[in-house]
Amino acid sequence: MKTETNQSEKNINEIDESPEILSRNQLMWRKFKRNKLGVAGGIVVLLFYLMVIFGGFLSPYTLDHKDYSNITAPPRRIRIIDQDGLSAPFVYGYKASMDPETLQRNYEIDKNSKYYIDFLHRGDEYNFLGLFKTDLHLFGVNEGQMYLLGTDETGSDLLTKIILGGRISLSISLLGPLISLIIGAILGTVSGYVGGVVDGVIQRIIEFFKSFPRIPLWLTLAAALPANWSSLRVYIGIVVILAFLGWTGLARMVRGKIMSLREEDFVSAAIASGSTGWWIVRKHLIPNAMSQLIVSATLSIPSMILAEASLSFLGLGIRAPMTSWGVLLQEAQNVRTIALHPWLFTPALFIIVAILGFNFLGDGLRDAADPFSN
Repeated sequence: MKTETNQSEKNINEIDESPEILSRNQLMWRKFKRNKLGVAGGIVVLLFYLMVIFGGFLSPYTLDHKDYSNITAPPRRIRIIDQDGLSAPFVYGYKASMDPETLQRNYEIDKNSKYYIDFLHRGDEYNFLGLFKTDLHLFGVNEGQMYLLGTDETGSDLLTKIILGGRISLSISLLGPLISLIIGAILGTVSGYVGGVVDGVIQRIIEFFKSFPRIPLWLTLAAALPANWSSLRVYIGIVVILAFLGWTGLARMVRGKIMSLREEDFVSAAIASGSTGWWIVRKHLIPNAMSQLIVSATLSIPSMILAEASLSFLGLGIRAPMTSWGVLLQEAQNVRTIALHPWLFTPALFIIVAILGFNFLGDGLRDAADPFSN
């Protein structure tokens, strides 16, 4: 009798210690957390979006700020040690001079001009999240100027333009894939589930779009935008162009996934029970393909960032007064500028880091969504 009791307690303990039953999303999250590069990429992407969302607060100036006495001034380093030892954070001023032969501005550190950094600084007024006006910035200086990444050829603070210009580049990278995701999901689902003539027509359309060289087609469509359009219309036009050309790969991925899912037993059971095709697609096929859709959309974001930067760099994308990372790179498109003012190439570093972050995040999500990966 005692042996039976011990056996029953053992069985209960085995049940209690059995692995918990996890949903598909929970399994994906557990696998994703084990991917260190994927997590690092997710953190980088999150930081970038927080940076642009709270850009007005994080940037020391606004886009309207111009300092014509400090054109193409080099970056200023934050210091905490002066002649007397440790000090509150500060930056030195610069002495500007003109080279009579090359007519280039030269800047030298002026140790007699010391500007202390003031945190929660009251500076230029801006709209916080478009809700209300405020002049509170994370940091700034009460006297003089502080250009941590230098200034451009208009005397604007490069750090401010990078932070606020990221709003355009990163919002296009979200809106473009979102539109592409909707178009690709609809056409891919119809193509994969209906099949037959409908599938053939949709695949021929996809092949037609994919047959065009991508960069010349971008340039042609971007150049077709009217020159008298406002910055907002040009922005919307660029988003539509990038989305209109980016849905083909998503559509083919969705088609392949839907074609494999429609042969599963749960779909056959739903058909046998009298369910309509729309109900099967909405309740079974789309939810099961959603993880792959999200992964594919995430992996398409870097190409959208590069496309916007390329068009703006060539002068066919976002136009003034709007600012994006591609627009900022226009000022660094020749070797002479980079040699004399290398800090103007800083926006390219932000583009590289953002693309790597999205790639690592997308690879991590893809591995987590793959049921056969370890």
